[in-house]
Amino acid sequence: MLVEGFGHVLSWISVGLLVFAVAAFLDAAVRREDAYRAADKQSKGFWLIILGLAAVVNLLFGILAFLPVLGLIATIVYMVDVRPALRHVSGRGGPRRRRGSSSDGPYGPYNGGR
Repeated sequence: MLVEGFGHVLSWISVGLLVFAVAAFLDAAVRREDAYRAADKQSKGFWLIILGLAAVVNLLFGILAFLPVLGLIATIVYMVDVRPALRHVSGRGGPRRRRGSSSDGPYGPYNGGR
């Protein structure tokens, strides 16, 4: 019974990794090619191949195999390093500005030298 429950947990983790890889692949697919060059990252085709292979490997092999771990590492690298750089280059990834008063400077409210 314990082994069967562990098998269910591993299958849910495998599904989660597959969803993560597919989400990264779709994100890479909708980004513009010139954004990859502007962000000084590998080409769009490179990331589509790597993330596509990661999704296929997660679909075909179990979580305890070596190849899904490599696919997970590639997916994490894309989501943590490449995606934020692409968002920044595209103008969608900067820090969100909050609306303040007209006396607010770049480092917070101006207090008149007090």
